[in-house]
Amino acid sequence: MKYLTPPYLILITGLLMQAELGLSQTTETWSQWRGPYRDGKIASTSTAWPDSISEQRLKPIWDKPLFAGYSSPVISNGQVFTVGTRSEKFEIARAFEITTGEQKWFQEWDGAMKVPFFAKSNGSWVRATPATDGESLFVSGMRDVLVNIDIQSGKEIWRIDFTKRESSDLPSFGYVSSPLIDGDYLYVQAGMAVTKIDKKSGKTLWRSMEDRRAMFASAFSSPCIATIHNKRQLVVQTRATLAGLDLDTGKVLWSTPIEAFRGMNILTPTIIENRVFTASYGGGSFYFDILKTDDGFSVKTIWRNKEIEAYMSSPIVIGDYIYLHAKNQKFYCIDLKNGKPKWSSEEKFGKYWSMIANGNRILALDQRGTLILIDASPEKFKLMERQKISKEDTWAHLAIEGDTIFVRGLEKITAYKWN
Repeated sequence: MKYLTPPYLILITGLLMQAELGLSQTTETWSQWRGPYRDGKIASTSTAWPDSISEQRLKPIWDKPLFAGYSSPVISNGQVFTVGTRSEKFEIARAFEITTGEQKWFQEWDGAMKVPFFAKSNGSWVRATPATDGESLFVSGMRDVLVNIDIQSGKEIWRIDFTKRESSDLPSFGYVSSPLIDGDYLYVQAGMAVTKIDKKSGKTLWRSMEDRRAMFASAFSSPCIATIHNKRQLVVQTRATLAGLDLDTGKVLWSTPIEAFRGMNILTPTIIENRVFTASYGGGSFYFDILKTDDGFSVKTIWRNKEIEAYMSSPIVIGDYIYLHAKNQKFYCIDLKNGKPKWSSEEKFGKYWSMIANGNRILALDQRGTLILIDASPEKFKLMERQKISKEDTWAHLAIEGDTIFVRGLEKITAYKWN
């Protein structure tokens, strides 16, 4: 190792990070839910962002109408992929050329469903974000249907209807959890269980944590992969439980209940070395230590803050602090050491934020269509600038590729160039 030059050291470090986080691609593209590391952070080698998102610095370069949806755009091989729901009947996957917005292909299938009346305000359209490995696009449809599409041709490779394969009920709120690619495998929370699938064939390899309770079986959270005490594992959150699973067998390595109103555990688990942060609607914020003994794993609660509840917005970790948009629509900086807020914003924002971090800068997209640039600091809330960029609600997560930012409204996608 002492003979390696710095560029090689940088490359090796990056590859090790990818192996630990379960990445199947060698490039750090925005190819899945919350980006290359599934944590809202961009490539480690990215240049610093400009200090402004004014109309002079962040300009639209193209936009395209879409069918309704909350599914976030993902990027691979010079294409941007979107998913939507048409005429309350069909689900639509589309590919656009990244620099011009030219549509490359279009694919559709029967797949829509109506959510219960008390969730009607959030619409009956596709929610889960697809994932791509540079060859296929894996799309999770509302009716517990997973479709594998060739990203060059747009042709369907295979399709899984979990309700038929597993004789399971339709998810009450639709298929919400976003699929996770890891090498030759795919991990999904569908069919009333956590499932490992062979990526090429669509064959089920194992099912774990099956729960056939009608209103609690379909997960809202999305899985991630982490190495905890040198054990690479799948970390999942069901409607009632946070757990780590063995990647080869699906065996539950550790688990802990998560209190939430009506099972509203929506956040993607946040892994910080051997610890896990999450927060729920009705339960508060939780920080757990995953312990390893000769007998296996166990879970210890480090702290719980019942006052700071989450809704849908997964947080960003910078240094020793969690930055979280909470259920009360305020933005918080929480000290990981004790769970106490360092500050909260006086202003209330929309019901949801998606966030991307680059160093200590956070770019947040408010559900009401406003883009916000923040200088993340535990000292105080430092809102640098904001720009209203959408007349539509923006529930879909931001996506980014270099200096181009992709914003999906309910029925439109816009590409913005940052200069």
